[in-house]
Amino acid sequence: MKPRIDYQQASPEAMQALIAFELAVLRRDLDPRLLQLVKLRASQINGCAYCIDIELAEARRAGESQARIDLLSVWRDCPLFEPRECAVLAWTEALTRMDDRAAIAGAEADMRVFFDEPAIADWRLAIASINCWNRMGVGFRKPLSQ
Repeated sequence: MKPRIDYQQASPEAMQALIAFELAVLRRDLDPRLLQLVKLRASQINGCAYCIDIELAEARRAGESQARIDLLSVWRDCPLFEPRECAVLAWTEALTRMDDRAAIAGAEADMRVFFDEPAIADWRLAIASINCWNRMGVGFRKPLSQ
């Protein structure tokens, strides 16, 4: 698959802004293992092979188990994920798909059981960030790094 254009060269100022956004998200007090699952799950939904490749490696580096990585796409149907993690994964799916406003409202209500307003905002920004990167990867046909 040939990339459409090199977005880093085409718009370096915008890329710097996206990188700054990503770094700001990474400086928040988010569970690093769960953050990697969020990034991986959103990338699965969006079909971004480039991001999936990166997030798989990052999840492993963060100490995530292979079983949880393998079963992430069916997290609702397996006992490996804690209720707090399930709330974040549901929030990720709702904000990534965005076509079901009731699902968004329900997921936000579930988030409020486990997180305060600043933490919910941080998770929202983390989900927005990976969705942006997914759209860049898919839209520009970013090739795998391997």
